[in-house]
Amino acid sequence: MIVTILGSGTSHGVPVIACSCPVCKSTDPRDARYRASALVRTDAGQSILLDAGPEFRLQAIRAGLTDLSALLLTHSHADHLHGIDDLRALSHDRAIPVYALPQVNSEVRQRFPYIFSAQTEGGGVPALELRDIDPGASFEAAGTRILPVPIKHGSRDILGFRIGDFAYLTDCSSIPESSLPLLAKLDVLVIDGLRDRPHSTHFSIEQAVRAAGIIRPRKAYLTHLCHEVSHGQALGLCRDYAVRQGLSEDLAEPAYDGLSFRA
Repeated sequence: MIVTILGSGTSHGVPVIACSCPVCKSTDPRDARYRASALVRTDAGQSILLDAGPEFRLQAIRAGLTDLSALLLTHSHADHLHGIDDLRALSHDRAIPVYALPQVNSEVRQRFPYIFSAQTEGGGVPALELRDIDPGASFEAAGTRILPVPIKHGSRDILGFRIGDFAYLTDCSSIPESSLPLLAKLDVLVIDGLRDRPHSTHFSIEQAVRAAGIIRPRKAYLTHLCHEVSHGQALGLCRDYAVRQGLSEDLAEPAYDGLSFRA
């Protein structure tokens, strides 16, 4: 399968509104970060979206997305959910199944009641089918076996997802011991790495590299990056922290919008 990082930024996105810091003014395209999201294209030709943030429309156009088989939601924060209305362009012919924890699907219904109420005149709403998932059980989406990975986002219980030998753990501040076996023998890990300083609800870059050293994928990419670090700075920090921890210098590096890799 091919994984594309649609967005690698934190909740503000980068550049941040009204900010004139060096990263927000950077001319390096890798420093322009839409809100965090990823697209999985399976070998059978199915497309699975991981979160639908506010820039989904722009991300989909940039990625050349013409169909969508399923949406997986990690949690219900706005930067991971509030592009869901733009799924209407991809749901003319059939409803798109949306897989999430029951409480997340409940929040989707509360925030977007018009989607699930009687059809309004003129249409203009996405056709979605909300499907509750159990954090302790795998499920099938778009003909692909998906394994939920329970993680912590501060005090909040959210999900990462493992698809084959690829795992996506955005908005992660800790990984329960019980979830580590679910991440064994990964090829590629995408993991939250907000900034160099600690944060109460996100891994720092050092913590993300340490977690990658425990999980031991072939390659780790850090996502959900904020404007405190440029791509170049984040790359240097990943290498430095890896060496300090006795890990391969090339274990981890920052993701960027448009990055694609086979997993």
